[in-house]
Amino acid sequence: MADYDWTDHHRQQVLQGRQILERTSASLARSNQIAIETEHTGLEVISELEVQRETLLRSQRRLESANEDLSKSGAILRAMKRNVLYNKLILILIIVMEVVILGGIIALKFM
Repeated sequence: MADYDWTDHHRQQVLQGRQILERTSASLARSNQIAIETEHTGLEVISELEVQRETLLRSQRRLESANEDLSKSGAILRAMKRNVLYNKLILILIIVMEVVILGGIIALKFM
């Protein structure tokens, strides 16, 4: 056991420890770089989602406006349909009255 070189043994341990430390340090640097890239990607995604949210909100407002316009148009069409029906009824009454008057005049002429 006297031939065993303790300084060489300690030197080997220190070198191994240093290699482990360098590998760990490199691994931490890679992890840090990945974290930075991930954060950058996350910020880009959040920014894009915000733009899409604004676009969706504008679209929703336009659809609500279009829905209101369609409701107004439907009310106008119902009123027009009702007026057309009233006009037809009045026209039919006028025609019936003209036929009755014409029939009365013809009856008076032959009597």
